[in-house]
Amino acid sequence: MEQTKQTAIIVGVELQNQTDFPYSMQELRNLADACSIEVIDELSQKAPRVNPTHYIGTGKLEELRALAEGHDADMVIFNDELSPSQIRNLEASLERTVIDRTILILDIFAERAKTREAQLQVEVARLQYTLPRLVGLRASLGRQGGGGGTGLKNRGAGETKLELDRRRIEERITALQAELEKLVARRQVQRKQRQKNEMPVVCLVGYTNTGKSSMMNALLEKFNPQTDKQVFVKNMLFATLETSVRSIDMPNNKSFLLTDTVGFVSQLPHHLVKAFRSTLEEVTEADLLVHVVDYSHEDYEKLISVTNDTLKELGALDIPTVFAFNKCDLTDHPYPQTEGDRVYLSVRENKGLDELIELIRGHIFNDYIECEILIPFEQGRLVSYFNEHAHVQETSYEPEGTRLKLECKTADFEKYRNDFVVLS
Repeated sequence: MEQTKQTAIIVGVELQNQTDFPYSMQELRNLADACSIEVIDELSQKAPRVNPTHYIGTGKLEELRALAEGHDADMVIFNDELSPSQIRNLEASLERTVIDRTILILDIFAERAKTREAQLQVEVARLQYTLPRLVGLRASLGRQGGGGGTGLKNRGAGETKLELDRRRIEERITALQAELEKLVARRQVQRKQRQKNEMPVVCLVGYTNTGKSSMMNALLEKFNPQTDKQVFVKNMLFATLETSVRSIDMPNNKSFLLTDTVGFVSQLPHHLVKAFRSTLEEVTEADLLVHVVDYSHEDYEKLISVTNDTLKELGALDIPTVFAFNKCDLTDHPYPQTEGDRVYLSVRENKGLDELIELIRGHIFNDYIECEILIPFEQGRLVSYFNEHAHVQETSYEPEGTRLKLECKTADFEKYRNDFVVLS
């Protein structure tokens, strides 16, 4: 039998000069839906600031209580991160499970995490969020443990063990962080190894569910058709929680590493950003970012803004960026089309990938030189080297040696400059 969905009312405070409030409430609905929670109503209040004790004013609180009772809602979800005292006060007033945007996102991450590193990162973030809220979360945590319903039967459970619980959580966080540090160290070794190989790194970034993983798979299929290293793709929020790195081998002896990253969302909990910092560091060390945008989204400019805010927090806003406006097949905009550092495409229809690759190529392979050289026969090893590491366009043999017309790295040209004759 299909499990009955839990029902919820969502609540938000619209502050003065806040232009993105309708968007953030819609995003909260999407987050609830990703947690299999049915939003049955919503309540909002315009205010100069959030009420420090109950998040909303007393009049609105009474309205919310009546609304929750009228709908017999299982829970109430708030659009901002609540303080421990706000959770306690709201649960006492509403007599229902109270959760906030942060715990909703943490729930989704916990459900989606597949690798050990992602699972550790999510658990650390959840425990750090839970620690100061042990009393206020008595009902909410019942839901996470599979309690369901309003969680009222859990009220008061374990309060006498509060200090013990707190110490256990602190010990658990310490143990998890120690295990995480080992995995992070391994990741850093792999990253240093890649840097030593001098392969350019291109990183896919963007809002969650814009098509980053689909784009990676499409590029793998195009340039590495024999690969079995496709990444997981599903039309849902946060399908990707672990960084995947794949080599894209182009036909002219040029390769680059393509990295798929965690999707961003507005007000990404700081506990999560902190826990996932090692994963997100992949972004900061990229040579080029490909900012994937869902161009069919009615508020796509807001998605761009959310991603830029997160990149700024990571210190990655200054990295060269090209924009890939995906899902153009769902819009009236012509595609494939390139405008400066923007490419309009459809991954689903495989249109625009060539244009995207040209943009990428122009950014990461700009240290190449086209030349014609004559390599003496006694330097025959250089012929092999350039055939393997450069794009050799023509080869001919002359009495003095091998003549190559090629495109190679400027660094290689300078390194072996004294071992061959430059013809043009």
